[in-house]
Amino acid sequence: MRSIRVETSAATILLTEAPEPKVRDRQTGEIAKDAVSGEALMTIGVVYIEDGESSLIKVTVPEGGVSEGLNLGAPVALPGLVARPWESVFNGQQRHGIAFRAAAVTPAAVPAAMGATA
Repeated sequence: MRSIRVETSAATILLTEAPEPKVRDRQTGEIAKDAVSGEALMTIGVVYIEDGESSLIKVTVPEGGVSEGLNLGAPVALPGLVARPWESVFNGQQRHGIAFRAAAVTPAAVPAAMGATA
């Protein structure tokens, strides 16, 4: 399926869940790996805020793209963020959604609007 680039320059992205290994198989505990590089994958939780609306999303990032110094609640950057629609059948029920993936997760500067006090 096609991946869609997500433009993040006008968004505020805050870390809500620390990076943790992405589990491929819950029964065996197998960690998901990148299909091309073989690198272990991690998931993070963020709140994505843009135009007065917010969404909680999970983002997959390669283990090597997880920067040091990430703090819960702090702004982060997600270079190379893409969205990819998916669908599958599980236990006879069709499911669908959007998977998010970024090349990295790094600390970001506090946006001027957030740093301002009233």
